[in-house]
Amino acid sequence: MADLISITGRIAIDPSEIEENFVRASGPGGQNVNKVATAVQLRFDLMGSPSLPEPVKTRAAVLAGSRLGKDGVITIQAVRFRTQKDNREDALQRLVALLKEAAIPPTPRRPTRPTLASKRRRLERKSLRSGVKSLRGRVDTD
Repeated sequence: MADLISITGRIAIDPSEIEENFVRASGPGGQNVNKVATAVQLRFDLMGSPSLPEPVKTRAAVLAGSRLGKDGVITIQAVRFRTQKDNREDALQRLVALLKEAAIPPTPRRPTRPTLASKRRRLERKSLRSGVKSLRGRVDTD
């Protein structure tokens, strides 16, 4: 059995949950560009993964965006490098980074109240502005 891929101290995924397909990449590659399949398509079944808790799955689904298909599978394309090995590592690192970010629970917002001084400043500015606008009224002709 291969080693687990660590996401956080408590969360790890089994490499058997990841499916890799190798395809030909466009772009630089010299004479090998039309012969060697160096690009990697990494597929990870997010919604079907037993390794991830539900809150992490929902946050990862939002973070994945267009990389998440309707079937709940995250697809990552890696074509940055010329070698299959480097592209494979790049795709795996990007998946782990996405899952690490999803594993961090959002900090709850704590509502704050304006200070007494800021309330006073606001009211003073309002009264000054009110005074300026009151001077723009009609001119009395006696």
